[in-house]
Amino acid sequence: MKVIVAGAGYAGTLAANRLTKKAPGAEITVVNPRPDFVERVRLHQQIAGTGRAATPLAEMLRDGIRTRQATVEKIGDGCVVLDGGETLDFDYLVLAVGSTLSPLPGTVPVGTWEGAEQARAALAGLPADAAVTVVGAGPTGIETAAEVAHARPDLTVRLVGRDFAASISEKARRRVRTGLERLNVTVLDDVVTEVRDAGEGAGEVRLESGERLASDLVLWAVIGGVPDLAARSGLKVDERGRALVDEYLRSVGDPRIVVAGDCAAVPGSRMSCQTAEPQGAQAADTVAWMIRGGLPKPYSVEYVATCISLGRRDGVIQPSHRDDSPRRRFLAGRAAAMTKEGIVRSARFSARTGIGATGLPGSK
Repeated sequence: MKVIVAGAGYAGTLAANRLTKKAPGAEITVVNPRPDFVERVRLHQQIAGTGRAATPLAEMLRDGIRTRQATVEKIGDGCVVLDGGETLDFDYLVLAVGSTLSPLPGTVPVGTWEGAEQARAALAGLPADAAVTVVGAGPTGIETAAEVAHARPDLTVRLVGRDFAASISEKARRRVRTGLERLNVTVLDDVVTEVRDAGEGAGEVRLESGERLASDLVLWAVIGGVPDLAARSGLKVDERGRALVDEYLRSVGDPRIVVAGDCAAVPGSRMSCQTAEPQGAQAADTVAWMIRGGLPKPYSVEYVATCISLGRRDGVIQPSHRDDSPRRRFLAGRAAAMTKEGIVRSARFSARTGIGATGLPGSK
């Protein structure tokens, strides 16, 4: 049996490694546009120079898994077309191409490896007293602003966006704001309408309120879109372009295609490695069971917490109910930072071994 895994993020890497155990004898090929596994939850550290987010796939994938450094341009009937024009046949496909960004012109996107590297180089070249504006007040924006301010206290750092840390409780939000204030990050509850590009990531940021911010580096931290591969290939998708799936994460209309992670339209799920890894495990189990002529238990969404780091020595962890709604209590400070680091390491271990990460939904 030939199994292709499109994408080597948390979902794809875990699925490929898990399949070597669940479907012994299957010919597994991972197709990824870069030769590395990228820990997206560490990209803010990559930008600030406080950590590394990339590990060669050769160190992450189990022996026997083949790799192709390429981009899947289209999914056909039992085959994928790569960006160089080559086609690869499959009996089953795990579609795990993740999410993407649509940054405003003049900004540097921080949610991709290429954007993070561009931001890291630009940040390293900024003189003291330069101004950095981070667009987006969700966890990605908050962590990016905090990490930059922690690593470069000589800079002026601003965070601009509405719905500040909307996924956590009001008390936890106030604690996140306090943590940003301690790092001298200015939070503006506003919307960026335009960036007048001055080159190399610099520009004038124009806000809905009419305020204008001169910035030496503008970082885009709004993540919400997905690649159009599924739609372009004729798969059934929702209004956001995510592939529609059944209760086993199989593509509606083509059960040979199993979808996991940000590009899967699973009701009640959000974009995170806490979503990707359980779905990667489910995708592997679904493929393995179909090879044997059956089906596993249906996938169910279950969340544990929202974790936000505030530099290397502070953070907030908001425990959640299974439906991702916040619980009353939360953890903050150095203990939260240490716990978050442990969770991030556990997620990497889970992807590398395919056995599930302790404390994350779907662990086994």
